[in-house]
Amino acid sequence: MSEVKGMTRYEYGGDEFIFVELSESMSLEVNFQAMAITKQLREERLPGILDICPSNASYMVRFQPEEIHPDKLISKLKELEQSVSVDDFDISSRIVDVPILFDDPWTNEALMRFRDRHQDPSSTDLEYAARVNGFDSKEELIQAITDYPYLVSMIGFVPGLPWCYQMVPREQQIEVPKYVRPRTYTPERAFGFGGAFAVIYPVQGAGGYQLFGVAAAPIYQKEQRLYDFKESMTFPRQGDIFRYRSITMEEFQAIEKQVEDGTFRYLTREITFKPRQVLENPKAFSDEVLGGLYA
Repeated sequence: MSEVKGMTRYEYGGDEFIFVELSESMSLEVNFQAMAITKQLREERLPGILDICPSNASYMVRFQPEEIHPDKLISKLKELEQSVSVDDFDISSRIVDVPILFDDPWTNEALMRFRDRHQDPSSTDLEYAARVNGFDSKEELIQAITDYPYLVSMIGFVPGLPWCYQMVPREQQIEVPKYVRPRTYTPERAFGFGGAFAVIYPVQGAGGYQLFGVAAAPIYQKEQRLYDFKESMTFPRQGDIFRYRSITMEEFQAIEKQVEDGTFRYLTREITFKPRQVLENPKAFSDEVLGGLYA
């Protein structure tokens, strides 16, 4: 059963869940809206709310039906939809430098094993993605990927995997389809792209995103040896701003050594911003946050 209010869809998920789809398509504005609504819901601490999980263009609430009726909860969520504005919403975030070795030998070896599952078996994923996005070379594509920061719009699929949406106008978004059939193998820390989302695979496993490179440092560490994992086995948080930075093999190996000896720390900078700053002038926002990160 579902209820539709404008573009927003409210659904009952069994006895304990309400699912709210704010839009059928992802955009920075709708993601900010989901973040703002769920932040306000957390702050109000309604009795019976067990968990709140924001997503790209939606969110889910787990509740105790003996404490709050689902219809009453939906009414409350509709009130929040009308009353909460992204203009009044501050996002406390981290800007994070994320080193990526593009066109690396390990993801290249993996993707070449599965060319029969790809749209273009005669090219690499980087070459294919560059062509379908109108770039003359894979180097131009890499430049476009690294020129602007990415918002971590949600965490999911496997623990710690960040879905990252580039903070540029929609007409500048890089988009690529997933493989025709998923791979049965993807290397740990592979950097991939599917639809308009960039991701890092936290662990080895199956996957269907186009593979462009490999992250030099982990985003998931079960043993929690590194400083950045003391509070959680997973590093990314929703609302983080990632800057994917292209590095050389020498830089990659130096970072790997730091990870092995336990001295690696992500370069981060705390920031508080309003969504309107991004929506009105993404280039100015990008220049400001990246300048602050590397100052």
